[in-house]
Amino acid sequence: MIQDPQTIASLAQYDSATIANAIEHLAIRDPTTGYAHSDLVCQTRDIAVPMVGYALTCTADTTTPGDKRPSRIDELIGLIAAAPKPVILVVQHLGHDLKRACIFGDMFCAALDKLDCKGIVTDANGRDLSGIRSRTPNFHIFAQGWVVSHGYGAFIDFNTTVSICGLSIAPGDLLHGDESGLVSVPNQVAPQVAKHALEVQREEKEYFDFLAGNEFSTEALKRRINPHT
Repeated sequence: MIQDPQTIASLAQYDSATIANAIEHLAIRDPTTGYAHSDLVCQTRDIAVPMVGYALTCTADTTTPGDKRPSRIDELIGLIAAAPKPVILVVQHLGHDLKRACIFGDMFCAALDKLDCKGIVTDANGRDLSGIRSRTPNFHIFAQGWVVSHGYGAFIDFNTTVSICGLSIAPGDLLHGDESGLVSVPNQVAPQVAKHALEVQREEKEYFDFLAGNEFSTEALKRRINPHT
């Protein structure tokens, strides 16, 4: 993992769809990979700045009846405090009932925010939405939804590769997320991604200027949409 505050700041200037397009410009992975599917929802769309940071990964279970395992939340807090910043907590649920699983609430999010964690990503759910919004208005949440009870929470493994809604996330992966979804940014080319994002913006501005301008025609639009025909 390459920590580069300048690159992080540059990536945060662009929305996640632009970042995804910039990664495509570099042709370093198949364009059908590297992002989460639609079950993962940005629950904090009113935050103006996208979430950008390095993944701290773990697995958890909150739905096993009669569970007696230690929560290990103290271990997790220690890892987050020591993690390279900016950090994003990523939690895959391994219990039997994902739809009931509750990984976080307003108390947990307030603690994470205090530890300079930028957000949480989970294939499960949370609770206390209004409390989170009022106490941690800049804390990002990517989750499937909301449930009323927290069940019994036990964290299982830390710093392990997890799968969140179709996206494989390894410890230290660079993540970028906003209302469009979550995309992983390959660490080794992150500075180039930021530069290509500016080029993506320029190309899109030129395209929309064309649509609004006097040079628009159906044939010209066809050539722009599919220049190889």
